[in-house]
Amino acid sequence: MGTEYGLLLPHFGGEASKDKIIEGSRRAEQLGFDSVWVRDHLVFHPHGMEGTDHTHIDAFVAMAAVGTATKKIKLGTGSLIPHRHPLLLAMMLNSLAYMVGDRLVLSFGLGTFQQEFDALGIGEWPRDEVVREQVDILRKVTSQDHTSYDGKFYHFEDAGFKPKYPGKLEIWYAGATPAAVRRALEYCDGWLPGRITLPTYRKRVEKLRAGAAEQGRPRLHEGCIPITSIDGDRATALKKVNVEGLLANANKQKFWVKPASGTFSKWEDLEGSFIVGSPDDVVNEVRKYLEVGIDHIVFDLRFRYDEWERSIDLLGKEVLPRVRKLGAGK
Repeated sequence: MGTEYGLLLPHFGGEASKDKIIEGSRRAEQLGFDSVWVRDHLVFHPHGMEGTDHTHIDAFVAMAAVGTATKKIKLGTGSLIPHRHPLLLAMMLNSLAYMVGDRLVLSFGLGTFQQEFDALGIGEWPRDEVVREQVDILRKVTSQDHTSYDGKFYHFEDAGFKPKYPGKLEIWYAGATPAAVRRALEYCDGWLPGRITLPTYRKRVEKLRAGAAEQGRPRLHEGCIPITSIDGDRATALKKVNVEGLLANANKQKFWVKPASGTFSKWEDLEGSFIVGSPDDVVNEVRKYLEVGIDHIVFDLRFRYDEWERSIDLLGKEVLPRVRKLGAGK
């Protein structure tokens, strides 16, 4: 199976729009994209690089709307954060899959914003342990008729759900750190970092594949979600992006491989985490990921949501056919 390609939906920020979410997903399906993706927050505080508008349409509401408006495009979470009770989450997943079919792709992460967990009174919980327990519960309650559980954080007796999840629940782990790779290897089926530079990605993939081989398990699915800006030429595409914000964010990343200068100081230093330029430029940048052997690329167009439809068309018509040919032998 070749590399798959997706889009992060405009369900957050100042350009969030019901029509963009639904019609954009329909258009993506028509153009041959494999997936559309949502973020997950309870109390949304945007990253400084993406503005200050805290509009955020719930991930499950957005996926349900898209799922009933499309036929086969996959619906992905990038990523779910552990602010829901796992039984509630299991019911939501079962119900969503019942309504739209078995086409969900789930990734889990710890969550970035502490205030979301403080608001629920679970701010002191060790979220790395919470996620592990939630994933364990989800696998059990979506595959068994009735389940009891006695864990560190969750306790329940004889919980049964109908309808049940229609297939095997596949879960990826989100995050770009070495710890994220360890957790993916420990209890997940794939690894999906968000923004990650190509040198860092290569380093993590090496560890991921070596770890899978040591465990005697198949290679995990590998993906990423690069910030993307496509236009007629690179100069125009660059003007549409808060490059200084991306650089500031990159310099806060403790575990990224640093450029030779030791500091992220120009947009070229963001290679892999930032794809920018003409269709030719985008194809060339995707090619680098294909050479590593990536399974799924999700284009994050958050800086271009004001030109969402045009961006989808440029990617779908002028990039997808070419990168699929490049990756045909994968």
